Amino acid sequence: MITIDHGPKLVALAVFGEFTLADYKEFEELVNYKIKFEGPVNLLFDLREMAGFTLDVAWEEIKFSRRHAHDFGRIAVLTEDQWLTWSAWLTQIFVDADVLVFQDEAEARSWLAEAEEAAQ
Repeated sequence: MITIDHGPKLVALAVFGEFTLADYKEFEELVNYKIKFEGPVNLLFDLREMAGFTLDVAWEEIKFSRRHAHDFGRIAVLTEDQWLTWSAWLTQIFVDADVLVFQDEAEARSWLAEAEEAAQ
């Protein structure tokens, strides 16, 4: 299950339990819309409650990242899991966004807000 929140130039996704392909497609649809009408966006992934993800989600994420290599400003990942931290750094191979891993949501949101303030 996921929850998605968004504002100007930002999409925040929180995952609870298993991250499924249907969940990812919902996220992907919103991001595609935001990019089309707002240009590059920042992303916040809250993975602290994620129990796992299906293999098709991993494959879709790689394809999506490659299609949107230049469409993200900053990507903040909230997690305490070392494997997810490593995979977040791996994402940088496919996108030219700044990617940072955080354990504190306020710090992650502050870092994303800095990028928006600098762009204005």
